[in-house]
Formats: sequence, structure tokens, C-alpha cells
Amino acid sequence: MEERAFWLAWSQINGIGPILLRRLEKHFGTLADAWEASYEDLIAVDGLGSLTAEAIAAERRNINPKELLQQHERDNPYFWTPADAEYPRLLLEIPDPPPVLYYQGKVNLQECQGLVPMVGIVGTRNPSEYGKRWTRRITRALVNNGFTVVSGLAEGIDTEAHRSCVEADGRTLAVMGTGVDIAYPWFNHNLYRQILQCGLALSEYPAGTQPDRIHFPRRNRIIAGLCRAILVMEAPKKSGALITAHMANEYGRDVFVLPGSLENPKAIGCLNLLYQGAQVILGEDHLLEMLGTIPQLQSSLPPCQTQLPLNLEPNLEKVLQTLTTLTQKQNIESVPFDLIVQNSELPAGSISSALLQLELLGLVSQLPGMRYQKC
Repeated sequence: MEERAFWLAWSQINGIGPILLRRLEKHFGTLADAWEASYEDLIAVDGLGSLTAEAIAAERRNINPKELLQQHERDNPYFWTPADAEYPRLLLEIPDPPPVLYYQGKVNLQECQGLVPMVGIVGTRNPSEYGKRWTRRITRALVNNGFTVVSGLAEGIDTEAHRSCVEADGRTLAVMGTGVDIAYPWFNHNLYRQILQCGLALSEYPAGTQPDRIHFPRRNRIIAGLCRAILVMEAPKKSGALITAHMANEYGRDVFVLPGSLENPKAIGCLNLLYQGAQVILGEDHLLEMLGTIPQLQSSLPPCQTQLPLNLEPNLEKVLQTLTTLTQKQNIESVPFDLIVQNSELPAGSISSALLQLELLGLVSQLPGMRYQKC
């Protein structure tokens, strides 16, 4: 919990981006130690100059990490930092993971652990009927074979991918350039609500953050980092989808491209990717065969236990006891999340984290509608 507070605190310092934050962690061992570092020690960090060190020294005097965490858990209860066990494992492999990742919807711990293969589908905001049709076909094939589909909720290919996934009763993640409470573009509001029922909305921006042009290219790295493969369905010469593809290549992910016609300007970006060495999509079966190198791992979550471990952390023990008490008092099998919050006297963010850890331990299981039952 202490390191979680410092990931949050460092994210508030101007001039400290994800890459520099990772360097600070590597240099000092923990971000808590980095927070206490002197000016002389700070400028010894690669890429951190005297002006940035001075800014750090000035700004951190006005920030109390523990108080900031408590306030943030009240205002934005659902978020992860790299210090959290639930933080997506694949994101930790990239050089610039978001220091704070907000979420809303249904969490799948197997996805967080990298046990469920996730595939990103991206493309132009103005696709042809050919691009739309093949996006729908590919998405359905992925859903039917156990993949989670990730995209950016943008107009065009993103929308087709999310909608096709929902219609096929699959699971989809929307990585947003706004706060996770704001659907953008606005006409995707209903689709956004459907995604929350079967998947997850993710963002590195806190609740209430409105759309901004600089946010969307940055969110593309999260799509690339979360996924083991990126599919570019249709993209002109200048397209955000190409940014995602290049980032995926830098992160060591596979990039697959739907070939298009030379006469279609919306396909020129895809053809350029193929020229640069991306793999071609020749149909659903061909793609699934190519993705066969990505194993569909079995869950490593332990079966529900009948006896409690003896050394639970205080927060875990308190949440588990609250769940047990409410189940017995009200004679119900499962308890809604809000009721646990009302009766545990802990911040909602701490309760959410505790429930996820208890689920990992096999002590609690989550049911639809954000309800929890003790195993």
C-alpha cells in the first residue's frame, strides 16, 4: 500500500513521465526511497536534469502521499498502480506503463495475469464496407476461440470490433482517451454501457477527464502493451492505427494486417506495414493458425478453499470478515459491492483491491452485477 501511494504521488509531479518514473524506481529500488532522495541523488538518475530535480524538490513539499492516496481512493476508487498485484502483467513489460490505470466494468483476473490472450483490433475512423465486414468476421472468430478483443472505442474500426464482440457474447476492453466515466465519441454511449456489462473500460486519466487530442495517441501504447498481437484492419497513410502498430512492434508484439486494394487510399497504410514486414491476414482460419503460437493458458487461480489461511493482511481479513458477517446476517449467498463498502469502514479502492486478492487466493468469487460470495 505504501508503494501504491508513491506511484500515485510521483504521477502528480510535472515533468515526470512513465519512462522517467521507471528509471527512478530502478535507480532507488522503490519510489518511496526516491521520494526522500536529495537533489544531488536525483540528478544522478539518467535523463533527470537539474531543472527537473528542482521542480521535484519544490512540488513534493506540497504533496503528502498517504493523504493523496486516501483522497484519490474516495474520488477514483477503481485504479491500479504497478505496485498492485492486479496491474496487467503485460503492461509491466513495456518501458512506459501508465503509473495509474483507472478501470470500470468487470475485472477478469486471468486477463490481468496474462493467462487469457488479448488481441488488439485497430484501424481508420472511416472504413470501407470491406474493412467493416472483415472486422466483424475476424472479431467473431477471435471471440469463438477464447480471445479477448481490445480496441479504443473510436469511430470506425474500433466501434465495429467492440460491437461485434458484444453481439457475439465475447469480452472486450476499451482503452479510452478520456476518464473511464466519459464515453467518447458521444454516439458510442450505448455501446460503452454494453462494454461495461461484459468487459472493461481502461484509461490513464482520472474520472471527469474530457477528450483532448493529445490523449488519444498516448492511449495507443496501452492498447499495444496489453495485447500479444495487434490487427490493423484498414488504415490510410496517416492514421492512429499505424502508431499503435509501430508501438506494438517496439514492444515485441506481433502485428497482423488485413490486405487491401492499391486503389483504396484507406488501405495504403496497411500495405506499407506489410512492406515493412507485418504479417498478412488471409482469412479467419489463417489468422487463428498464426495466433496458435500464443497459448491459451489454463487459469492458475486456485480452487475455492474451505479453510482460511492464518496470515491474511489486515485489510483482507477485514473485508473477508465483513462479507462473512453480511452473508450470515442477511441469509444471502452473495453480497453487492456497495454493501461491503458501507459495512467495512475502508475506502472503496482498498476494498476492491482486497476482493481481487481474496479472489486470487480462492477465498472469494465474483458474480455478475458486482456481487461477491465467500468460497
